[in-house]
Parts: sequence; structure tokens; C-alpha cells
Amino acid sequence: MILKKIMTGIIALSSLFLLLNCSSSTNMDNTATLRLKLVDAPGDYLSVNVEIIDIQYKNNTEDEGWESFIPTTDYPIQVNLTDLTAGNSFLLIDEQLPSGNLHQVRLVLSDNNTLEIEGNTPDEIITEHLSTPSAQQSGLKLTLNQELEAGFTYSFILDWDVHQSIVKAGNSGKYNLKPVIRVIAEAASGSLKGTVTADILDDDTEHGPLFNATVALYDMDENLIAQTMTNDEGAYMLFGILPGEYNLKISHELYSEYMSEETISIKVGEILEYGAVELLRLTL
Repeated sequence: MILKKIMTGIIALSSLFLLLNCSSSTNMDNTATLRLKLVDAPGDYLSVNVEIIDIQYKNNTEDEGWESFIPTTDYPIQVNLTDLTAGNSFLLIDEQLPSGNLHQVRLVLSDNNTLEIEGNTPDEIITEHLSTPSAQQSGLKLTLNQELEAGFTYSFILDWDVHQSIVKAGNSGKYNLKPVIRVIAEAASGSLKGTVTADILDDDTEHGPLFNATVALYDMDENLIAQTMTNDEGAYMLFGILPGEYNLKISHELYSEYMSEETISIKVGEILEYGAVELLRLTL
């Protein structure tokens, strides 16, 4: 009788173990990994600080059924967008989701968003509030329409164009944040990187990295595809470029504009090293 009870217990425990293993395996088989990486195409600002209080997703076209992601850092997520240059990125999401269609994601911002600009004196820094009514109420919606297959990892680049996103409201002196974000699947794109130098002292003696030069990529129809600014080392990187032929334009208010003489070919999965470009100082 005792032996029979022991055997019954062993069988029950074995069945439970198999059930748990089967359930775990089933969960793994029915999920895909999603990664969202934030990069930036900054404008002429000392800093642009945004606060994200929720990141959500949904699988249908109806305006309901939103689910919140678990971010890689705790909410609220505070990011200085001007730090995301020359290859720097911020991993927002790295999470397993049920396989199936991923229709949209949205970023919900708080009211705690600011930018810093230079004042009238060399050491003066002015902090301005950024009004973001639409991104606070309904959230900033980004359409992906990606079918997630179980067992695969999907990485998307969210390229936040600060230059186009910040709008000065007339003569009021106030600033509005109307986010312009380009979404691209990382696996279906390539990248372009390089550096910009110039005659810094205007005496032809010191050629060094040029900070805050605008780097823009155009397609063959002269449509702007992506743009960014150089950092204090003169470096830049453009992420999430679909394969194809492009022209590169580099500009700065104190220097002559550079335009690539030959088209630039971007290939999937490759980072094209464009090398160094030197801008010549404008003569007055």
C-alpha cells in the first residue's frame, strides 16, 4: 500500500513536471523578441530632454487594445536626444511578445520636456519648456505593421528628427514639440558614417573636427531621407537607410556646402564608412 502511494506520487510529480515543461516550451514557441532603439537627428540646441511615461503596442487597427511594454529602464524614461549622435542609441524596449501582427506602437510623453539654447552671453544657457499636447493625450503613434514570427528577433530604429520636431510658436518665445520620428526595420537597412573637419581658426593653421554641421541624405528624386548633426569630434552616423542610391550634403553656416560628386550606395546590413570631408570657410 505504501509502495503504491509512493508510485502514485512519483507519477503525479512527473506529470506536473512534463506539463510545466510543455507549457514553458509552448510559451517560447509562441513568442518573438522585439527591440526598439531610439536614435536622433538633432537640431541646433544644447540639449533636448524628453520624458516618456509609457510605451504601448497593439495588434489591431482599432483604437483600443493597447498594452504597455516593460522598458529596459523604469518609467519615466528621461532621454537627452542630443546625446544620440555618431552611433549612440538608446534601447527603449527588449521584450518578448506573442507572435502575430504588430500593428502600432505609441510613445506617451509627460509635460516635463525641455530644451536648452545659448543665451546672449557666452556662458548663458536658457532653458525653455517644450509643449507636447498631442503626445501627452493620445500618445505619439508609430505604424509598424510587422508580422512577428515565433522564435525570431525584430529590431526597429526610431529615428527622432529634432530639427523638424521643434517649432517656435510665432513671437511668443514658446516652443512646441511635434515629434517627427522615422521608423525602419534594422534588418532591412544599412547605415552611413563619417567625419567632418574644417579650418577652425580661419588662419589655415588648424584643421580640426567641425561641430554641429548638418549632414543630410537625399534620394535620386531629391527627397530628404535622413539627417543628423556632427558631434564635438566631427563624427556623424545615419541609421536605418533603405538600400539604394543617395546623395550626401553637408552644410554649416560658416563654411561652404559639400555635395557628394558620386552617388552613395547603401546596402542591407552594412555600415558604409564615408571617411572625412573637409569644409572650406566662406569668404566674406
